[in-house]
Amino acid sequence: MHGLNSSIVKELIVAVPSLAEQHQILRFLDHETVRIDALIAEQQRLIELLKEKRQAVISHAVTKGWIPVCP
Repeated sequence: MHGLNSSIVKELIVAVPSLAEQHQILRFLDHETVRIDALIAEQQRLIELLKEKRQAVISHAVTKGWIPVCP
């Protein structure tokens, strides 16, 4: 088995986007990361609300009995 030696690496051709394209890619990734972070935060907020609702239902069932209600 052959390793990756310096003579092989020297002969490799690597496509590198222009600096302008790199900046454009960076802006896109930054924008998408912000959007994804906002979606994650919203989902975490909804999870917390569901936990509160769950606790309220359990508390109501324990203190007042269980009477199913339609949403």
